[in-house]
Amino acid sequence: MSDDIWKRDEVESPCTKVCVIHPEARLCTGCFRSIDEITQWSRMTPEDRRAVMADLPARAPQLAQRRGGRAARLKRQG
Repeated sequence: MSDDIWKRDEVESPCTKVCVIHPEARLCTGCFRSIDEITQWSRMTPEDRRAVMADLPARAPQLAQRRGGRAARLKRQG
């Protein structure tokens, strides 16, 4: 599969190819964009893309708290 679409001269996509939407936060767990932002990305202006990119680091903590999974089980055991 070719990734040429991500190599155009424009604001790059933050996509990490981990496309899973968090059910409560409604954000992608890979890139932290909303579904609307993901679907509109190719139609956004470079300025709008830069604004989204600037906001993404602040969204990461919304997904950092997990209720379960391997890390939680190991923490309880330790």
